[in-house]
Amino acid sequence: MNDSGKRILKLRQMMDKDKATALKARESWHMFTIMAEFVESTERLSAIGPAVTIFGSARMATDNPYYQVCVDVAKRLSDEGFAVISGGGPGIMEAANKGAFEGASASVGLNIELPHEQTSNPWQNIALNFRHFFARKVAFVKYADAYVVFPGGFGTMDELMEVLTLMQTGKIKRIPVILVGTGFWQGFLDWIKSQMSDQHLIAPVDLNLVQVIDEPSNIVDAIFAFFEAHDIEPSDEERQRMLYL
Repeated sequence: MNDSGKRILKLRQMMDKDKATALKARESWHMFTIMAEFVESTERLSAIGPAVTIFGSARMATDNPYYQVCVDVAKRLSDEGFAVISGGGPGIMEAANKGAFEGASASVGLNIELPHEQTSNPWQNIALNFRHFFARKVAFVKYADAYVVFPGGFGTMDELMEVLTLMQTGKIKRIPVILVGTGFWQGFLDWIKSQMSDQHLIAPVDLNLVQVIDEPSNIVDAIFAFFEAHDIEPSDEERQRMLYL
């Protein structure tokens, strides 16, 4: 690239040599902490078997009806042979882990270090700790065979849109994405159709990436119905694509 006429300072021209060297060393060592999170999640989750990732608000109180529904859904999935993966914290994450812990399959918590809100819940058979959101999100996606999404805030929306983007772009295979709570999600889905789809910012077929189901037994049935028609094991091509999330 031709940078003629521009004064672009190199790192060691911007600061003294010792400070620059220390900064580079710190950044280099930081890369190892990122690698360690990927290695640990791979070692501990690669053999958990079929799994469902559940997203939802950390602020949902235990007496909230969605909390109780989530416990029910997670226990049903666990008893049917699905490990359940959540964020490991309070609210819906706790409900997901609690239901799975009471069931027959593994309850997995992908905990994150945050200044506020996140405290680990006690209902985890497998607990991993992350400092980096992006490494944690890869683990949420990489080991899931379906997603169940309860009402939540920015974090839940971030996780949902990440999953939909990866499916839309073919980075991961299309598997069930089930939204729980018609009253919560309907306005959002109407907006996606009227603003994104109708203005040709997404394809109309992209609207089919999600389905809204409120009844716990129907959620489990929908996941089973999908895998009765599709192979639950990813193909070699799909496995290869998952390496480049």
